Amino acid sequence: MAKKGLGESHDVLRFGVNDSVRGDLAPPHPLQATIQSESKFWDDKKKFGTESIYGSAFNIRKDLDAQILSRFQRPPGALPSSLLGYEAMTGSLDDFGFEDYLNMPQDSDSLRIPDMHHGMEVRLGLSKGPVCPSFN
Repeated sequence: MAKKGLGESHDVLRFGVNDSVRGDLAPPHPLQATIQSESKFWDDKKKFGTESIYGSAFNIRKDLDAQILSRFQRPPGALPSSLLGYEAMTGSLDDFGFEDYLNMPQDSDSLRIPDMHHGMEVRLGLSKGPVCPSFN
């Protein structure tokens, strides 16, 4: 993703319509801020409850497990990483949004099968370019 430089003009085709400093700081919709603050409130409440029942080591262990599972990824190739363990731990397996079934790259006519070797070279810093150039 290309970043805008200071003093450059706004390119609508490259960065979108609502890309600005305010757009970077504020959520795209007022309801999204409410949803995020409410989910943070309930997460903090759950952490407080588990800490009072099981002790502080339980939350520390849970946070460490979440960090480990969020970094685990499949090597670049034909199958995308799903982060199934992290989703099971956070409970987001039950959430089914429009991004789960719309605009799937596998359904596209212009999909190219990614080169696994090139993807690993990019990930390890041996080569430059996108990890997976999926579209023509």
